[in-house]
Amino acid sequence: MPAMEFKSDFYTLKGYQINENPELTSSMEDYLEMICRLRKKEEVVRISELAEKLNVKPSSASKMVNNLKLAGLVSFERYGYIKPTPEGEAVGEYLLYRHDVLNDFLCLVNRSEDETEQVEKIEHFLSRETIENIKKLMDLLRGVL
Repeated sequence: MPAMEFKSDFYTLKGYQINENPELTSSMEDYLEMICRLRKKEEVVRISELAEKLNVKPSSASKMVNNLKLAGLVSFERYGYIKPTPEGEAVGEYLLYRHDVLNDFLCLVNRSEDETEQVEKIEHFLSRETIENIKKLMDLLRGVL
Protein backbone atom coordinates (compact mmCIF):
# COMPACT_ATOMS: atom_id res chain seq x y z
CA MET A 1 0.00 0.00 0.00
CA PRO A 2 1.52 3.39 -0.96
CA ALA A 3 2.27 5.86 1.80
CA MET A 4 -0.33 8.60 2.00
CA GLU A 5 0.89 12.13 2.02
CA PHE A 6 -0.50 14.13 4.92
CA LYS A 7 -1.36 17.69 4.10
CA SER A 8 -2.04 19.90 7.09
CA ASP A 9 -4.05 23.08 7.02
CA PHE A 10 -3.27 23.60 10.68
CA TYR A 11 -0.84 26.13 12.08
CA THR A 12 0.22 27.29 15.49
CA LEU A 13 -1.45 30.46 16.74
CA LYS A 14 1.64 32.39 15.71
CA GLY A 15 1.45 30.77 12.27
CA TYR A 16 -2.12 31.95 11.76
CA GLN A 17 -1.13 35.45 12.86
CA ILE A 18 1.76 35.52 10.39
CA ASN A 19 -0.48 34.24 7.58
CA GLU A 20 -3.05 36.96 8.28
CA ASN A 21 -0.40 39.69 8.21
CA PRO A 22 -2.69 42.07 10.08
CA GLU A 23 -2.30 45.80 9.67
CA LEU A 24 -2.98 46.17 13.36
CA THR A 25 -1.53 44.04 16.11
CA SER A 26 -3.75 42.90 18.95
CA SER A 27 -2.07 45.44 21.21
CA MET A 28 -2.69 48.25 18.73
CA GLU A 29 -6.34 47.24 18.59
CA ASP A 30 -6.57 47.31 22.41
CA TYR A 31 -5.11 50.80 22.56
CA LEU A 32 -7.26 52.17 19.75
CA GLU A 33 -10.37 50.59 21.27
CA MET A 34 -9.65 52.24 24.62
CA ILE A 35 -8.88 55.61 23.03
CA CYS A 36 -12.27 55.50 21.28
CA ARG A 37 -13.99 54.30 24.47
CA LEU A 38 -12.49 57.20 26.44
CA ARG A 39 -13.38 59.69 23.68
CA LYS A 40 -17.05 58.81 24.14
CA LYS A 41 -16.80 60.30 27.64
CA GLU A 42 -14.30 63.11 27.10
CA GLU A 43 -13.30 65.21 24.12
CA VAL A 44 -9.61 64.62 24.74
CA VAL A 45 -7.56 61.61 25.84
CA ARG A 46 -4.21 61.94 27.56
CA ILE A 47 -1.40 59.39 27.70
CA SER A 48 -1.63 59.16 31.48
CA GLU A 49 -5.35 58.36 31.36
CA LEU A 50 -4.87 55.77 28.61
CA ALA A 51 -2.02 54.12 30.53
CA GLU A 52 -4.10 54.01 33.70
CA LYS A 53 -7.11 52.42 31.98
CA LEU A 54 -4.95 49.76 30.30
CA ASN A 55 -2.77 49.17 33.37
CA VAL A 56 0.46 49.95 31.56
CA LYS A 57 3.28 52.44 32.10
CA PRO A 58 2.89 55.86 30.43
CA SER A 59 6.07 55.18 28.43
CA SER A 60 4.48 52.02 26.98
CA ALA A 61 1.27 53.89 26.14
CA SER A 62 3.27 56.68 24.51
CA LYS A 63 5.21 54.19 22.35
CA MET A 64 2.02 52.45 21.22
CA VAL A 65 0.25 55.74 20.48
CA ASN A 66 3.22 56.68 18.33
CA ASN A 67 2.78 53.39 16.43
CA LEU A 68 -0.92 54.22 15.93
CA LYS A 69 0.10 57.67 14.71
CA LEU A 70 2.53 56.15 12.20
CA ALA A 71 -0.31 53.90 11.00
CA GLY A 72 -2.44 57.01 10.43
CA LEU A 73 -5.01 56.07 13.06
CA VAL A 74 -4.47 58.83 15.63
CA SER A 75 -3.05 62.30 15.84
CA PHE A 76 -0.83 62.98 18.80
CA GLU A 77 1.58 65.64 19.81
CA ARG A 78 4.11 64.89 22.52
CA TYR A 79 2.66 65.85 25.92
CA GLY A 80 -0.60 66.57 24.15
CA TYR A 81 -3.88 64.97 23.42
CA ILE A 82 -4.66 61.80 21.50
CA LYS A 83 -7.40 61.99 18.92
CA PRO A 84 -8.43 59.33 16.38
CA THR A 85 -8.15 60.30 12.74
CA PRO A 86 -11.27 59.64 10.62
CA GLU A 87 -9.81 56.24 9.68
CA GLY A 88 -8.93 55.54 13.32
CA GLU A 89 -12.44 56.52 14.37
CA ALA A 90 -13.96 54.07 11.87
CA VAL A 91 -11.68 51.22 12.99
CA GLY A 92 -12.27 52.11 16.64
CA GLU A 93 -16.05 52.07 16.20
CA TYR A 94 -15.82 48.56 14.80
CA LEU A 95 -13.57 47.46 17.68
CA LEU A 96 -16.11 48.78 20.21
CA TYR A 97 -18.94 47.09 18.30
CA ARG A 98 -17.03 43.79 18.20
CA HIS A 99 -16.38 43.99 21.94
CA ASP A 100 -20.05 44.69 22.71
CA VAL A 101 -21.34 41.87 20.47
CA LEU A 102 -19.00 39.35 22.08
CA ASN A 103 -19.71 40.58 25.59
CA ASP A 104 -23.49 40.29 25.03
CA PHE A 105 -23.09 36.81 23.57
CA LEU A 106 -20.85 35.50 26.34
CA CYS A 107 -23.05 37.04 29.04
CA LEU A 108 -26.03 35.20 27.56
CA VAL A 109 -24.13 31.92 27.27
CA ASN A 110 -22.65 32.17 30.77
CA ARG A 111 -25.66 33.84 32.40
CA SER A 112 -23.43 36.60 33.72
CA GLU A 113 -23.37 40.39 33.82
CA ASP A 114 -19.90 41.01 32.42
CA GLU A 115 -17.43 38.94 30.40
CA THR A 116 -14.82 41.62 29.69
CA GLU A 117 -11.81 39.48 30.56
CA GLN A 118 -12.90 36.64 28.29
CA VAL A 119 -13.82 39.06 25.49
CA GLU A 120 -10.40 40.72 25.69
CA LYS A 121 -8.76 37.32 25.36
CA ILE A 122 -10.64 36.21 22.23
CA GLU A 123 -11.84 39.27 20.32
CA HIS A 124 -8.71 39.62 18.20
CA PHE A 125 -9.08 36.17 16.70
CA LEU A 126 -12.57 36.36 15.22
CA SER A 127 -13.30 37.55 11.70
CA ARG A 128 -15.80 40.26 10.84
CA GLU A 129 -17.98 37.57 9.30
CA THR A 130 -18.02 35.61 12.58
CA ILE A 131 -18.84 38.75 14.57
CA GLU A 132 -21.71 39.58 12.20
CA ASN A 133 -23.03 36.02 12.44
CA ILE A 134 -22.89 36.14 16.23
CA LYS A 135 -24.81 39.44 16.09
CA LYS A 136 -27.45 37.85 13.82
CA LEU A 137 -27.72 34.89 16.18
CA MET A 138 -28.14 37.23 19.15
CA ASP A 139 -30.85 39.19 17.34
CA LEU A 140 -32.61 35.92 16.54
CA LEU A 141 -32.32 34.67 20.12
CA ARG A 142 -33.62 37.95 21.49
CA GLY A 143 -36.66 37.62 19.22
CA VAL A 144 -37.31 34.12 20.53
CA LEU A 145 -36.52 34.59 24.21
